[in-house]
Amino acid sequence: AWKNLGDAGFPDRILWHKAVAAKYSWYDISRVGIYGGSAGGQNSLGGLLFHPEFYKAAVSYAGCHDNRMDKIWWNEQWMGWPIGPQYSESSNVDNAYRLQGDLLLIVGEMDTNVDPSSTMQVVHQLMRHNKNFDLLVVPGANHPAARGDQYAAYGDHKRYDFFVLHLLGVIPPPWSQTGDSEMTSTR
Repeated sequence: AWKNLGDAGFPDRILWHKAVAAKYSWYDISRVGIYGGSAGGQNSLGGLLFHPEFYKAAVSYAGCHDNRMDKIWWNEQWMGWPIGPQYSESSNVDNAYRLQGDLLLIVGEMDTNVDPSSTMQVVHQLMRHNKNFDLLVVPGANHPAARGDQYAAYGDHKRYDFFVLHLLGVIPPPWSQTGDSEMTSTR
């Protein structure tokens, strides 16, 4: 994906899914979801923006949604120098108007790796283009943002519920009414 982080290997991944579906009739590619964090958060949203014919729902954690505003040393190794049109072409911020499918953005309020404003710039553009999406800001959370931190159980059930609702079309269980004082997954 040199100078094209918007690609992120998606054409190969889509071909792989289609090959599996051709071999196994039970493999349903009409309802494919994707999730990821950090660069994977950028990629999961990119799946909806650049390949909406395949990906139907995404959960994006702490994504670096525009490589012009993140740590330049990391971005230059993938996007090159100087900053050119390839940065805009791969930007989730600049391409937010393309959103199709269901999106949950999750960001830690105190992220010291990817500035939370990266997610907020996407939010701004999605609102500007009247796109539907969900947003979870995790107070006090750093880059893990409900993945592998003290909020992981909450983040897990938000992700599970999002995919159950949007890919299966089933209303998730009422987690807060389980009677448990601790959040635990029964799945």
